[in-house]
Amino acid sequence: MQLFYGFQSAVQLIIGIVAFVAEVFAFVDALRHPERAYLAAGKRTRTFWLVLLGVAVAIGFVTMFNPLSIFGLLAIVGAAVYLADVRPALRQVRGIGGSRGQW
Repeated sequence: MQLFYGFQSAVQLIIGIVAFVAEVFAFVDALRHPERAYLAAGKRTRTFWLVLLGVAVAIGFVTMFNPLSIFGLLAIVGAAVYLADVRPALRQVRGIGGSRGQW
């Protein structure tokens, strides 16, 4: 049984580290875009996302050993929404990346 709990703890720690890295990445990415890009993309303000992602980073750090707690999940969801919805819209508005006929 001890081996199972050790494995479970290691998996939870890996999930927590991956979630924390994603939250930090989302926060740093949100810092890189100017306020006008958020407005042009039709998203919430830059300040809103910086506060939300900053809180997510803090919660992610605190819950790194238990990322599946309610607060850890909320932090992951905040970063995931930014990365899945807001970031692509900001990149499109600013002309960063994109296909431009390339694969």
